[in-house]
Amino acid sequence: MSDSHNTDKSKESHAQSGQPQNSDVIDTVYKDDDIIIVNKPSGLLCVPGLSEPDNLFDRVKSLHPNARVVHRLDMPTSGLIIFALHYEAQKALGKAFETRKINKTYSAFLHGELAASCGEIHSPIICDWPQRPKQKIDWLNGKPAITFFQRIHVDRSKNYTAVQLTPHTGRTHQLRVHMMQIGHPILGDNFYADDIARDASPRLCLHAEKLVFSHPMTQEPLSISTPAGFAC
Repeated sequence: MSDSHNTDKSKESHAQSGQPQNSDVIDTVYKDDDIIIVNKPSGLLCVPGLSEPDNLFDRVKSLHPNARVVHRLDMPTSGLIIFALHYEAQKALGKAFETRKINKTYSAFLHGELAASCGEIHSPIICDWPQRPKQKIDWLNGKPAITFFQRIHVDRSKNYTAVQLTPHTGRTHQLRVHMMQIGHPILGDNFYADDIARDASPRLCLHAEKLVFSHPMTQEPLSISTPAGFAC
């Protein structure tokens, strides 16, 4: 998704995304009898993969054996992940994601000075099959992808722009591809940034900062947030 759909491929190396600090720790932001929301560090897989044995799901399951996967983030992206603690919660959350009733906000640092204060990008995305898991814009065959962006501040001395990004669709690498398309790749992006933007940060400067949704069982409105840990 967005960056909500994870590719978890070995090409997303720890060298660019940052190693997790402690393999035994999860950062729990919210928990009740139905769900747990944790803050995933950059450089950690969401689920078991071929490239690395360590992953967030196994860490969560070691403390909460009934935990179930609902959605994912790219390996180098940090931020909020929801796990269901039983089947009914998983089913309800899955439907909420499918019908776009869970609002996600990301914070990011972009290379260069973004001129527009806000805007919306409508550019369809498809897998770049010869270079998979990379994605690309494809106006004929791509799936619809919509991203809203808002400029937060510009640091001219360090040549970057802080933004908030809101995906209205959930395509793989969507935010990363859309920022590259407008000429302002995300700092530290090993796939889509040029050498200068990639080397400006030791990790991908993309963080799933906020989730707003109705609780899957009680329908209570929830707004959960956690700040990004990166700085330029």
